Amino acid sequence: MASITIRNLDDEVKSRLRIRAAGNGRSMEEEARIILRKAVGPKPRSQDLASLIRARFAPLGGADLELPARGPGREPPRFD
Repeated sequence: MASITIRNLDDEVKSRLRIRAAGNGRSMEEEARIILRKAVGPKPRSQDLASLIRARFAPLGGADLELPARGPGREPPRFD
């Protein structure tokens, strides 16, 4: 595992990190690891538009649509 040293960290930032870590029952080091992991974690995979729309409206319950039966196709045009 790699290690990192952060220099010139503001006292206020360190204090807030300490308070946040204590609130979560973790050490400051573990809290910093979790924050960094979330910040630079894997990029979310891109989804197509239909998936994004479905995910956006899924909590609303969706809708069941009755689609009409398809009839025969039209005759292609003639260019005589």
